[in-house]
Amino acid sequence: KHFRKGFYVVAGVISVVSLTLLHLLPRELAQVLLPVVILGNVVIDAFYFAAGLVLLERLEGTLIAQRVTPLRTQEYLGGKLATLTALSLAESLLVTVAVFGVGWWLIPMAIGIALAAVLFCLVGIAVVLRYPSINEFLLPSVPCTFLLSLPVLGILGVGPDAGPVVHRCLGRKARGEADLAHQPRRVHPAAVAQQAPEVLAEPGHA
Repeated sequence: KHFRKGFYVVAGVISVVSLTLLHLLPRELAQVLLPVVILGNVVIDAFYFAAGLVLLERLEGTLIAQRVTPLRTQEYLGGKLATLTALSLAESLLVTVAVFGVGWWLIPMAIGIALAAVLFCLVGIAVVLRYPSINEFLLPSVPCTFLLSLPVLGILGVGPDAGPVVHRCLGRKARGEADLAHQPRRVHPAAVAQQAPEVLAEPGHA
């Protein structure tokens, strides 16, 4: 169904454009812009594709027909999430590997992309249910995608970045542990009184 609607073709075009853009840029700048490019791909593949599928199925009467079928809502959403998340993962990882190669860092990146795709897909479906056509949906979708994309602004130097905050917290923790290590140990008076006869009985204290 996705191929018939042209979604895979659009995803392929976006991949080619993203790959060409990153290849033309210097490597340092490409590393900075890679999260922005991946986020843009996820927004299109998950948010807008999910919303577009719901609108097309509504116009075709597929959603009404599914009400009388054994297909449950969880299964319907699960199918959308699995397909669009796999599409976002394949497209983003393909672009990343083609530009920067393979590394262990692809594992946390893939997890982050998958979680973001699931979130964007669910929000896209929830938002589009209020609008009867794609024209009425496009304008309200802009602030939604903007709010979901706010974390990437820290990478571009706009607004606070979580990295320095984490480093400061770790630095304070390390300094606190060092201070505790250098603090004099407190000795209880009862322990001193108990050990005093033994110490005085030693030859050096006779």
